[in-house]
Amino acid sequence: MRLAVGDVDVAEYVTEPEVDPLNGPRPYLHPVRTLAGVEVTDVLPEDHQWHLGVSVAMQDVNGVNLWGGRTYVRDQGYTWLDDHGRIIHAQWLAQAADSFSERLLWLGPQDETLLTETRTVAARAVPLGWELSFSYELSTIQPVTLGSPATNGRPGGAGYGGFFWRATPGPTTTFTASRTGEESVNGSDEPWVALTGPGPYTLVFRGLSDDDRWFVRTGAGGYNGVCAALAFEKTVTVTPDAPLSRSLTILVADGALTREQITA
Repeated sequence: MRLAVGDVDVAEYVTEPEVDPLNGPRPYLHPVRTLAGVEVTDVLPEDHQWHLGVSVAMQDVNGVNLWGGRTYVRDQGYTWLDDHGRIIHAQWLAQAADSFSERLLWLGPQDETLLTETRTVAARAVPLGWELSFSYELSTIQPVTLGSPATNGRPGGAGYGGFFWRATPGPTTTFTASRTGEESVNGSDEPWVALTGPGPYTLVFRGLSDDDRWFVRTGAGGYNGVCAALAFEKTVTVTPDAPLSRSLTILVADGALTREQITA
């Protein structure tokens, strides 16, 4: 289905992707565009074929890889394991031209249900462009632990997992109100983080919760992307009495915005 802001289609949502089981099949948004039509997402890139536009995924869900690619194993590094699951669209809860809500199932290698997700996505016009709101809640009938390569021993701030936006290739910069560059922004908990890319365009991400951190790559890490990481330094457990809820907003703007424009 498509998302529109007024009469402009700004994103396409793929519910049944044709993705190799080793690449973490899951629903995703792609392409996402600015109001002027500049594409701001990438999908199935050669460097990381499990990066799927805008999606939610974790590399360790009770030991199941729902991110795709190799699994990071403590004291071994990235290793191919028979541990891949998938996330599937199960039911529409609401649909409109500018929004939708749905129920998804996070499944293990034997199609066992690990988590149930409720997701709401909407698009609206704002002064600098348009804004994507993306909310999701993970629930379970038994405790489920969410982890990342970092929680499994990988050094270097590789605590990715959760809401992830793979941006288009090309020269890119990232900054917050007080930081500039991947090395400084990655792992921070700033109220917002901006990424500017070729076009030019600017994405401004907001909405970290609890102990979440921004995981950011801007070419120096091999690709361009931003993740609101759930398990950047330590695991997170979802229980029947404590579902995990997150709500993010992303400004999608034409042009290279400045700090002053973002904070005005």
